[in-house]
Amino acid sequence: MFSSFFAVTGTILRKMSSASLSEKHGFVVNGKKILGAALNYMDIVRARNVPVPTEPLLFLKPTTTYVVEGKPIVIPRVFSKVAHEVELGVIIGKKCKNITKEDALNYISGYCLALDMTAQCNLGLARKNGHPWSLGKGFDTSTPVSGFISTNEIKDPHNVPLWLKVNGELRQQGNTADLIFKVDDLIAYASKYMTLEPNDLILTGTPDGALAVKGGDIIEAGIGDSVRIKFIVVGEDVEKPSAL
Repeated sequence: MFSSFFAVTGTILRKMSSASLSEKHGFVVNGKKILGAALNYMDIVRARNVPVPTEPLLFLKPTTTYVVEGKPIVIPRVFSKVAHEVELGVIIGKKCKNITKEDALNYISGYCLALDMTAQCNLGLARKNGHPWSLGKGFDTSTPVSGFISTNEIKDPHNVPLWLKVNGELRQQGNTADLIFKVDDLIAYASKYMTLEPNDLILTGTPDGALAVKGGDIIEAGIGDSVRIKFIVVGEDVEKPSAL
C-alpha cells in the first residue's frame, strides 16, 4: 500500500516544475515561524467542559515541522498517541507589529489547509504539570500543509468549511464561523508580542473530533470541495520510501 501511494504521488510531483513547487509552497520554504491557536472552537470548549478562553492561547512550532504532499507524516517512536487536527492556516504577507484588529486582514497574503499533528500523550502530561507544549506540537512532520491559497479563493476566512477523514471515515467537520477568536483577533494579538513577517503561518485552531492515528492510516482533509490534501502516516521505525 505504501509503495503504490508514493508511486502515484511521486509521479504527480515530478511532473511539476521546480518553479511551480516553489510558488505553491513558498511559505514553507521561506517562513520563519508557525503560531498555533489552542481551544479556539466553541465545540471543543463545550466537549471538554472548560471555560471559554478570554484571550488567544498561542504556541510556537518550528518550521522543521512542515511536510507537503508526497511525503509521509512520521510518528516518533517516543510517542504512543498522536492525533490529527485540521485547521485553516493564515499566511502573513507583510511585516507587522502592534497592528489593530481593524487593519489585521490587510496583512494576509493567502491561506493554506493544514494539519496540526499533536502528541496527545505528551500534551496531556505537559498541561497537567504546567510544562511547555514544544515536544508534543513541534516534532518533525507535525505540520502537513496544502499549497498556497490566494485571498481571491478565500474571500471570507470566517466562513470556511473544514473536514477530515481517516481511511475514508469522517472524523472532523466544522466551519471557521465557529472560531472563538477570529483571524483578525489572532493576528492583532500576536503582533503585540512579536513581529510577524512575510510567510509566517498562523494555525487558527481545530474543531472537535481530533483522534489518534497509527502507521498505515491515510488522512484526507479538505476545504469544502475546493481543496483537498492526502497524507499517509508511518511509524518512525518503518522503512521510509525513497525520496520523491
